[in-house]
Amino acid sequence: MHLHRLLFRYTEVTGGPFKTTDNVVVDRLPDGTRVKRFTPVSAAETPGHVAELIDRYLAAQQDARHHPVIMIGLFALDLLTIHPFLDGNGRITRALTNALLQDAGYEVTRYVSLETSIAQSADAYYAALLGSTAQWHRARHDPWPWLRYFVTIVTIVARSYEEFASLTSRARSDGSKQDRVRDYVVNHAPASFQIGDIRVALPGVSDQTIRLVLNQLKAAGHVEPDSVGRTATWSRRRLP
Repeated sequence: MHLHRLLFRYTEVTGGPFKTTDNVVVDRLPDGTRVKRFTPVSAAETPGHVAELIDRYLAAQQDARHHPVIMIGLFALDLLTIHPFLDGNGRITRALTNALLQDAGYEVTRYVSLETSIAQSADAYYAALLGSTAQWHRARHDPWPWLRYFVTIVTIVARSYEEFASLTSRARSDGSKQDRVRDYVVNHAPASFQIGDIRVALPGVSDQTIRLVLNQLKAAGHVEPDSVGRTATWSRRRLP
C-alpha cells in the first residue's frame, strides 16, 4: 500500500488504500466494444486475499523447494487477479516483481527494464494472463500460460543484460583513453588530420587527452605538426 501511495502521489488518483468497490477488468476491442477479461476479487475479500498471498509467498520462499522465478511469477499472477486497487494494479505488480527479482539475486532488473519487455509483448502478456485467470476463483486455473510467458520475459531481460555486460567489458578491455587516441592516430587517422578528426572518431575523449598523446607521439617521432593554432593539422610520419 505504501508503494502504491508513492507511485500515485503526483497524480489525481488517490494512492494507498485498497479498493472500496468491486472492479472488473475489461478489454476494449477495435470497434470500441468493451469485453470483460476477468472478475477480480471483491473489495470486501481483498485485504484477506492480499494477506494470505504474502504469507504463502514468504512460506514458499523459506521452504525453497521451487525456483524463485516460478514463485515470483505465481505471486504476480495472484496479485494481478486479486486486483487490490482501483487503478495501477499492473504498475504496482511490475514494481513488486522487480523488487522480488532483485531480492532473489536477479540484479539485472536494475539495468534492463522489465517494464519495457512487457510493453513490447503486450498481446502475449494479456493472452497469458487471460489463459491463467480462468477458473482462478475456484482454484481450477492453469498457471502455465502465464508462467511460460513470465519465464520467457525474465530470460530475455537476463540475456539483454549479459549482452550489455559483454559490450561494456570489451569497452573496458580496449584500454585507456590515451591508448585509444594513440591507436587511432598511428593506425587509422588520415595521413593529414586535425584534432577535430580525433574528436569525432573518439567521442568522450577530451581535447586535453588528445593533445597529451599527440605531444607524446611527436616526441617519439610518429607525428609532426604542420601548423599551429586551433585549426592546426598534423601529419603521420612514415617510420622506417
